[in-house]
Parts: sequence; structure tokens; C-alpha cells
Amino acid sequence: MTEATQGWNRRDFLGGAALLALALGVPVGALSLTSLPADEAPTDRQRLLARHVSQLVIPRTETPGAGDVGTGDFLILALVHGLEGTRAPVVAAAMPALGAFQRGDGSLRHLAWLEHELDRRANGDFLARSSAQGTTLLAALDAEAYAEGAPSHPWKPIKALILTGYYTSEVGGSQELRYEIVPGRFDPDLPATAQTRAWSSDWTAVDFG
Repeated sequence: MTEATQGWNRRDFLGGAALLALALGVPVGALSLTSLPADEAPTDRQRLLARHVSQLVIPRTETPGAGDVGTGDFLILALVHGLEGTRAPVVAAAMPALGAFQRGDGSLRHLAWLEHELDRRANGDFLARSSAQGTTLLAALDAEAYAEGAPSHPWKPIKALILTGYYTSEVGGSQELRYEIVPGRFDPDLPATAQTRAWSSDWTAVDFG
């Protein structure tokens, strides 16, 4: 199977993987889905779901979407390695349905939970729904997660990791955002419009959450 048929471009994926490697202190080349422990490896359907959900969060416009650039695989690796606190124990009392997806250490299998939750909301196979239907279902989940007074919700770190993976990819960092590692001059007062893109090289201006 080629990289193209697997649904991600190696060059784009490495952009997101670089951040993950930096956070974990391991070489980028050492990160691979095939090297995951057997009990943490995603099923083919879960990998497809991660790609699809990433694409719904950041769809293709004049630039490729998050699923196009390999953010789904970044998400899987990030969840296994606990980025955004995803390997910390969760208190399932506030959301009893989480108990079925907890590991022995109390942490949550986020991808398994997401698969179950989206299928439940779709009354069947979430992946069989159209993009418009999937977006509507995901928007409802998002609204619940970020509702005022809502308990800690597993969708929040998933969404944060999708945004991080995309905006640290080559496309997200240099096409969706503007990139200039060494600006030619200092302009203290520039006009900003609705079309103005943030600078990926200015981390103080980038909010992934």
C-alpha cells in the first residue's frame, strides 16, 4: 500500500510528528503507528475515523484539510503518548458512559470512546453519514463539551490535538498560516482584516485551543 492510498503524505505528517517528538524527547523517525503496543494500536476503522473527524474539524478549502495532511495519525500517536493530559486518570462519575473505555490505570481510551460516541449519535455507522451529517453530529458533540458548566469532557483534548497536529504540519504552518522565520523589518502597526492570517512563526499569536 502506498502512502497516497493510506491517506497521508509523509512530508506533511512529519511536520506534526516533529512537535510530538519534541514533546516526548524522541527522534521523529522513531514515531510510527506500526511500533505501537498491540493493545494501543488502532483498528483500521479507528484510523479512518481519526482521519475523517480531523477533516470535519478542519475541512479542505483553498488549502488541504486536516485529514488530508495526516492529522489523524498524529492524533492517534498523541493520544497513545498522553499529550494534552490524555493518559491521566479520569473521573467517570460525571460521565458514567466513560467507564467502559477506561484502562486499568484509570486513563481513557479516547479513540475507542470517540468511535462509540459518534456511532451512537449516528444511530449506526458514523462513517456512513454524509460530510454534512457528520459535521452536524460533531458540532452537537462540540457544543456539549464546551457548554458552560459542563464537566471535563474527552472531546476537548481530542479537538486540541487535531488543531495542534494540523497547524504544525507543513500545510497548516506555511499555507493556512503565514510563515516567515526572519521578518525583513519591524512593522509595529499593520492593518488587520477578516482575511488576515496569523503567523505560524509567532507562537504568541497562535491559539490551538
